Amino acid sequence: MGEGETIWAPSVLPHGVPGTLSHHPQLHFGRKMESKVSEGGLNVTLTIRLLMHGKEVGSIIGKKGETVKKMREESGARINISEGNCPERIVTITGPTDAIFKAFAMIAYKFEEDIINSMSNSPATSKPPVTLRLVVPASQCGSLIGKGGSKIKEIRESTGAQVQVAGDMLPNSTERAVTISGTPDAIIQCVKQICVVMLESPPKGATIPYRPKPASTPVIFAGGQAYTIQGQYAIPHPDQLTKLHQLAMQQTPFPPLGQTNPAFPGLDASPPASTHELTIPNDLIGCIIGRQGTKINEIRQMSGAQIKIANATEGSSERQITITGTPANISLAQYLINARLTSEVTGMGAL
Repeated sequence: MGEGETIWAPSVLPHGVPGTLSHHPQLHFGRKMESKVSEGGLNVTLTIRLLMHGKEVGSIIGKKGETVKKMREESGARINISEGNCPERIVTITGPTDAIFKAFAMIAYKFEEDIINSMSNSPATSKPPVTLRLVVPASQCGSLIGKGGSKIKEIRESTGAQVQVAGDMLPNSTERAVTISGTPDAIIQCVKQICVVMLESPPKGATIPYRPKPASTPVIFAGGQAYTIQGQYAIPHPDQLTKLHQLAMQQTPFPPLGQTNPAFPGLDASPPASTHELTIPNDLIGCIIGRQGTKINEIRQMSGAQIKIANATEGSSERQITITGTPANISLAQYLINARLTSEVTGMGAL
């Protein structure tokens, strides 16, 4: 591959060999590529699948879809994003190889921009690498790794990118995740080399593509009413679930510790307030508080619980959160805090 600067053209079907890919794609130097090749030949388009979290997808789509529209227009590649309320989405990039590389360059630089922007609000000094996850048929991963890991080692050394091939297949599929991280330039060079391997070693047999599962809508109970969480809101749930919950509450054989039965058994006295404590790592406390306390105020309003966050203590890497309210208020507040943590850690960002 010389200095890794080779721009290569789509593989051409050799004359007299219909329906098979050339095992040695023609390499062309220079940026310009013709979309039509010699008569009888065929311009092979390539499809690369990427696995992204909700936050990353939001960054690619941009406001009113402007970012992805610009990427499509400037790269000439088709960029499709899988539908569905899933924590993960598949982004499919299809087109001639130069269009794919342009699209990848735009995505990698966009992610780097996001990292720089997020660092302006954090005390971190070292810039984390850009990371992309490709979804590759498992039958092609052997060629990508090479004998004794030789190919993947060569790609790492010549591009400067980190490349990891997952040991297990993605759920209900015959595909594996290939994680690439590094500078945008290293990632682009790495994708070029991976594409060459994929064209030289087409998948064997049928590929069952990975389809991310939709996020199941959680149901929570507060004050005798069932709610489902949709985005930032708790939506009252149909009566059947509420009735089931009320029935379950009536079956409680004895009151929780520290609580006494109401003085008048016939009256529905609200359960006395209790207190629950949580410890949260310092570096995640910001996502629970939100900008100017917006997130913690939302959690207080939705749960009806009192929530106090202790000041940071010197030498401690954790902060104490004290939740006070009825058991239902406390469990709802705990759920909402966990949802914020999960969205921060997994990059969903929607909750």
